[in-house]
Amino acid sequence: MSNLVLELRQGDMMIVNGACIRFRNKARIELAAKARFLFGKQIMPPDGADTPSRRIYFALQTAYIGTDDERLAGLKDALRLIREFQEATTSALAREILDRALRAATADDCYTALKLVRRVIRHEDAVLGRTDSG
Repeated sequence: MSNLVLELRQGDMMIVNGACIRFRNKARIELAAKARFLFGKQIMPPDGADTPSRRIYFALQTAYIGTDDERLAGLKDALRLIREFQEATTSALAREILDRALRAATADDCYTALKLVRRVIRHEDAVLGRTDSG
């Protein structure tokens, strides 16, 4: 596995294997081992989960970076929320993307599932007329 180098600014947050890290100053870090991590705008706070697609993202985020118990509960929530969204949406594209996210999540590739759901969030924002798709 090749190492991953990240540059983070002062005040940035990062979650690595469930632990929240806030950077007090600019830092360049190198991850030399496999880790479950999110940083910056990838991290959704609980109050950010205010639409159906954002609730899916938050559940997948929990499934990806939570404790073992939280990860299992997050995956169950994500699967339920994905099914509910697919039943409610008229968008064939959103259903297809969520199918791919569902397959990734059940294969323990929640990072890929999160990337896919960010696309659905952008689509949902366009439909809802939201401009803060962070």
